[in-house]
Amino acid sequence: MSTKACCSACVGTEEQDKKLHEAISALQGEHSLVQVLQAAQEIYGYLPERVIDTIAKELGVSSETVYEVATFYSQFKFNPKGRYAISVCLGTACYVKGAGDIYEKIKEKLQIDDGQTTPDGKFSIDACRCVGACGLAPVMSINDNVYGNLTVDMIDGILDKCQ
Repeated sequence: MSTKACCSACVGTEEQDKKLHEAISALQGEHSLVQVLQAAQEIYGYLPERVIDTIAKELGVSSETVYEVATFYSQFKFNPKGRYAISVCLGTACYVKGAGDIYEKIKEKLQIDDGQTTPDGKFSIDACRCVGACGLAPVMSINDNVYGNLTVDMIDGILDKCQ
């Protein structure tokens, strides 16, 4: 798969950029911006600045408008995810059982903040509001693996297993 961008405004592989252009064409119309942003994030895993500019240009709106809409919704991410995407539940059940302390411990250990990725691209972290596993509170996930009944003391061991 080639990594050459299809146009000067694109950022990904030719295949990703082609999918973006196809999604924009298919979804173009009134009230389509959120749908196009969702498609773009699915294609790239996040919304790079150049993708926002491409969307704006092809939809005939300003980049600022696209960015304003994207930042309104918490589902959109502006940084690439790490190989190990950590999501810590801060919903009520998890929070009252210490998820806030777990979240802070992970951020401190990795030296990153919410929505960020470590410089080596290994880890990223996000807070979420509920993963539907309240009986296992506090809960976090790393990629597709869910960890429940967590304590702060368990964090180092779990992160160390990520190779």
